[in-house]
Amino acid sequence: MRRRSMKISTVGATGRIFPGTVSRYLALATWFCALPVSAICEKVDPVPNLESSYAVGWGIDHRNTRYQPKSTIDSNNAEKLTLKWVYGLASTTPRSYPLVTEDTIFVGDGGRGLVALERATGCERWVYEHEGPISSAILQGKIGERRILIFNDRTKGVFAIDAIKGELIWHAAVDDEPLPWYSGTPLVTGDAVYVPVASMEVGLAMNPLYGCCTTSGGMAAFDISTGEKRWYLPTIEAEAQVTGSHFWFVQEYGPSGAPVWGAPSYDSKRNWLFFGTGQNYTHPTTETSDAIFAVDAGTGKVVWVRQYTANDAYTAACNIKALNHPNCADPTGPDVDFGAPTMLLRTKSGRELLLAGQKSADAHAMDPDTGERVWTEKLGRGGIIGGVHWGLAANETLGLVFVPISDKKITGFPSPGEPKPGLYALDIETGARRWEYTRASRCDAQECVFGFSAATIATNDIVVAGSMDGFLEIFRASTGELLWSHDSWREYAAVNDIATSGGAFDAHGPMIADDLLLVTSGYGYVGRQRGGNALLVFQVEADDE
Repeated sequence: MRRRSMKISTVGATGRIFPGTVSRYLALATWFCALPVSAICEKVDPVPNLESSYAVGWGIDHRNTRYQPKSTIDSNNAEKLTLKWVYGLASTTPRSYPLVTEDTIFVGDGGRGLVALERATGCERWVYEHEGPISSAILQGKIGERRILIFNDRTKGVFAIDAIKGELIWHAAVDDEPLPWYSGTPLVTGDAVYVPVASMEVGLAMNPLYGCCTTSGGMAAFDISTGEKRWYLPTIEAEAQVTGSHFWFVQEYGPSGAPVWGAPSYDSKRNWLFFGTGQNYTHPTTETSDAIFAVDAGTGKVVWVRQYTANDAYTAACNIKALNHPNCADPTGPDVDFGAPTMLLRTKSGRELLLAGQKSADAHAMDPDTGERVWTEKLGRGGIIGGVHWGLAANETLGLVFVPISDKKITGFPSPGEPKPGLYALDIETGARRWEYTRASRCDAQECVFGFSAATIATNDIVVAGSMDGFLEIFRASTGELLWSHDSWREYAAVNDIATSGGAFDAHGPMIADDLLLVTSGYGYVGRQRGGNALLVFQVEADDE
């Protein structure tokens, strides 16, 4: 018998929303989700299976292609995706990217902990209680034969827990910087865990009595068995010195900044890591800000550095009082760092290229051996939260890289130029535009602008992206044709029976595994976007037997 379900509303290329139909499944789902959680989940096995995994890291593979090879979702069945279940999260700014195995979904629930959910139902197998903000993808690793999970707490560092029991094994943090911020997802390969490091000073500088700024970003390597630090590479070698003062007693320092926000990509042939950096926080600026690094993974030694935007100095203080804050660098840069992870891709001709998307709305391709620029394509206005924000995806078989452009503006901060938010498909080899998708925003409110800030994901002949105005959309990878859309701005009946609603799609973006599409909806962290706390799990509707 065919399983009935709700037909999702779709959005046409013009941006008009066409109402769908609601079938009997909605009533059944409402009844099912209204049952006491204990009645639904009392027989759930607390032990997850971990033989199959659908990602080795944030980028699905170590090269950060964000291409999912283990998927049955394509252009022929994307329209059959229906909502399978919804889990209500504790935070309205969810920032964790799920790990999926054959029967379990592991996801960080900010302020509550790491949750292991039964894949079929969304019922909890176990919860590792953790009060801090889990900010990364959930990664799998091994200590001998022991299966472990690794994640970042944004302020406390890296945690390794037992994947079967949900018990802490070790916790590690960088002691080389006094105010590290762990915003980017680590990379696990072999017996090492590589951790990108940013700095809290970008926000602390908003206090005019704070002596800004002395810290830098960096990359750290830890032993996967013990959490012991192997090496730490700061992005700025020189120690900050006093450069001036304000209010007669608050000292100012520089150089500082160049944080590392995104997960590194890894080249197993060279044993190199590639990652991008952010802007400087203060003057004097350095040649390592807004730059791409190639680093030896074994030693932490820099192989090459390629800077793309010089003299870019900015902190959050620059958003206050029309740039007159004493902790805002003068001159103030545009804040067009590399927040998105790098990608190591292969062209259809067999050439290797290192790609990186920048908040300037530029996509860059480099020779991975030298860092020499191969091509650059500017796609939009860019800006402080504009351009490429969280991450790209690629389909190497088609020779395409998919670039989401936000181009959102923060009130009071200059963003010259015309915004061009949308999704762009570029030829990996040449950077030539193959197609682009854009539409009107659903409303004019600041929280409701159209644009793609979240990372994208690709599989088979489709690409999936979530917009800041609350639509999850699937496109034909070769042409950009819109195939399916889900409007997340609604209330949901959650399997864990808590109040659950959707919001802006941002941060890590969607995940795909077999016939499932998973995504967290809601991100109220920047620009007054609409928060939400929904973990949405869609499944391709089965055909009639």
